Parts: sequence; structure tokens; C-alpha cells
Amino acid sequence: MTNAVGPLRWYAVLAVIFFGILPAVLVSLLVARGNTPGQVGFLLIGGIPLVVAAIVYAVRGFTGDDPELSARRFNRSMALVAGADVILLGGNALIRAATG
Repeated sequence: MTNAVGPLRWYAVLAVIFFGILPAVLVSLLVARGNTPGQVGFLLIGGIPLVVAAIVYAVRGFTGDDPELSARRFNRSMALVAGADVILLGGNALIRAATG
């Protein structure tokens, strides 16, 4: 029987880094430098806690002994990253489009 959790670990780590931490940092830098409307800063209030929760679930997935439980934690981590992306990147795009 193959271990299906092994590749899932790498996908979860890549998702958290490239689609969670990186967009949160880049949107934070846009807000800090003033290169985006001020309302985008409010998106960080919802996006950053989702990224932090995704990191916590990914770490808990690595430390778990049960493969099914670890897989659920990795899936939940990637779902939280997707939600954070919708809030941060989608909200940024909508606010920029609305303000012209």
C-alpha cells in the first residue's frame, strides 16, 4: 500500500508558502507603501488569521501519527489558504476596480 500522505505534505507546504504567506506579505507591503487604496488594509484583518490557521493545521498534520487525520489536516490547511487568497487577492482586485 502506498503512502498517500507523503505527496500531500509537499503540496500543503507549497500551498502555504506560495499561496498563503507570499500573497499576505505582498499585500501588506502594498498597503504599507501606500501603493493601493487604504481599504485593502481591512482585507488583511481577515486574510492573515486564515494564513496563520493554515500554518497551524499544516504543522499539526506533520506531527500527527494517524495518516487519515494528517490528510484531513493538510486538506483543511489548503482550504484555509484558498479562503485567504479569495479574501486578499480577490478583495484587492475588486477594490482596485471599484476605485478606478
